[in-house]
Amino acid sequence: MLLTRCLISTLVFSMNGRNTHHGIDYIEFTVHDLAVAKNFYASAFGWKFTDFGSGYSGIHRMDGSDGEMGGLALDEKTTCGSRNTTVPPLVVLYSSDLEASLSKVKDAGGNITKEMFSFPGGQRFEFTDPSGNTLAVWTKNGY
Repeated sequence: MLLTRCLISTLVFSMNGRNTHHGIDYIEFTVHDLAVAKNFYASAFGWKFTDFGSGYSGIHRMDGSDGEMGGLALDEKTTCGSRNTTVPPLVVLYSSDLEASLSKVKDAGGNITKEMFSFPGGQRFEFTDPSGNTLAVWTKNGY
């Protein structure tokens, strides 16, 4: 079964500042209640957040440097009243050549679930691997 993601805001800025081509760069957790999730992670791990609209909060890097290490995305099912489906975290890889990465994912048998799109700060696409895991690949604007 193919899971879909609805990010009310897909603002994923310069993730960690140390972008490594095809390295894991960011992780997005889908949540049912943004305020509850932020409170949980702040209390349990000391995480701090930057809100981007009412549906997305970026997670500050733990070392205090600029950028984010991940985000919390409000799940579309929340507005439909269903909380029975858990959407797994979205692992985001960085690419210094997004077109080439898209081509390689397709050639390797990946299923493109969200074609390349722009957001403030960059572009990305999403895909599932042969086991059904959903990942995204992003690049900064100007690359």
